[in-house]
Amino acid sequence: MKFCSACGARVAFEVPAGDNRRRHVCGDCGSIHYQNPKSVVGTIPEWDGRLLLCLRAIEPRHGYWTLPAGFLECGETMEEGASREAREEANANLSLGSLYTLFSIPHIDQVHVYYRARLLDPDFHPGEESLDVQLFAEDEIPWGELAFPVVHKTLELWFADRRAGRFRTHTGDIVRNPGSREWPRFTVRSD
Repeated sequence: MKFCSACGARVAFEVPAGDNRRRHVCGDCGSIHYQNPKSVVGTIPEWDGRLLLCLRAIEPRHGYWTLPAGFLECGETMEEGASREAREEANANLSLGSLYTLFSIPHIDQVHVYYRARLLDPDFHPGEESLDVQLFAEDEIPWGELAFPVVHKTLELWFADRRAGRFRTHTGDIVRNPGSREWPRFTVRSD
């Protein structure tokens, strides 16, 4: 950031008084421009024991499978955002269930939240951000073609919980060492 979005003056990257982190600070109007993690919200839509996945039509990870999810918009709740993303990406009509996973991903400044969901009908089709949408049983999931590690872990947990006969809420962290191309480390806590 070079200029203040409030007044247009140049900003400095410094620790403001009373803070402990460097921020973009405007010396003219005094605005402090905080940069905080973005919230990604999504669903795990189920129909008759199978889960709905979307084949991405956009970057990042164009051509890879994912759960319907995306960035939370200003002015909406987490639940509203999760439902909106399912409509936008898969034209899916669903009934939102309970919170299922919440993962902090500090190396990309994101927090991912997924809700269990039940499809109300099998009448879905790709939205603008999807090349295809399909229902998958566990043995049909394209595990090697999943877009993101958080989706992979969320699906693993969902199928493990289904086998155990009890769905729990899972929280945790996904951490990758800077510059590493290795699979990230997961820390998962389950209720």
